[in-house]
Amino acid sequence: MSKLKQVADGVWVRQSEWVWTNSIVVRGEEGLVVIDPGIEGAELDELADEVAGLGIPVVAGFSTHPHWDHLLWHPRLGDVPRYGTPACARLAGEARERAQAMAEESATGIPLELVALVTPLPADGGPVPGEVIEHRAHAVGHAAILLADRRVLLAGDMLSDVLIPLFDFRQDDQVGAYGAALDRLADAAADVDIVVPGHGAVAAGPQVAARLAADRAYVDALRRGEEPADPRLERADWLAGPHRSNLEQARGR
Repeated sequence: MSKLKQVADGVWVRQSEWVWTNSIVVRGEEGLVVIDPGIEGAELDELADEVAGLGIPVVAGFSTHPHWDHLLWHPRLGDVPRYGTPACARLAGEARERAQAMAEESATGIPLELVALVTPLPADGGPVPGEVIEHRAHAVGHAAILLADRRVLLAGDMLSDVLIPLFDFRQDDQVGAYGAALDRLADAAADVDIVVPGHGAVAAGPQVAARLAADRAYVDALRRGEEPADPRLERADWLAGPHRSNLEQARGR
């Protein structure tokens, strides 16, 4: 049974067991664009089979941001351009060896030679459909994609039901960056029915506003110097470390 599920017209999602990571496939005018495929090698094999079963050629890949788990690929998805924002492509290239090492350490069977081969997205968007919304929350060069014609927002590593906002410790003022990014995503989400996060369940209908509210409440609590009352912190023990890092950055340490 295929794990690649259609969530909207020309939009399919497959979830990995690794941190509830979503691989996304979008039909564009020229063919399929595969976004953030992952995670384990066996899952990439299955994803390649499922994508082939759609009977539409893959014309491009896209990485929403330059973290290793969003920089993967499989040879049977095709020798096609893999895009990211210019900042994402630059950082992916600079940190390619580190991304390969993290992929080798964290998962099995990943084609390491294909990790982080990302090129800057053309100004006209190339074969990637929709509007690319770039911001600097979570990572430099982070991008969401608004598929307005299908009322879908692909949110990257934001608006998750299982992960708290995760700050980029390499950048200053992630509280401000997150607030600004959430404002932009809220504008984009005003007319969508579906939000697909990088990790966690797909949000539909009223869940979209609830995801925005949850992320905003977490960030606003940190801005006020308060401890967020966020149930996602109870979902996974390992979130305690990133949460502590978020608190320290919000306090200017």
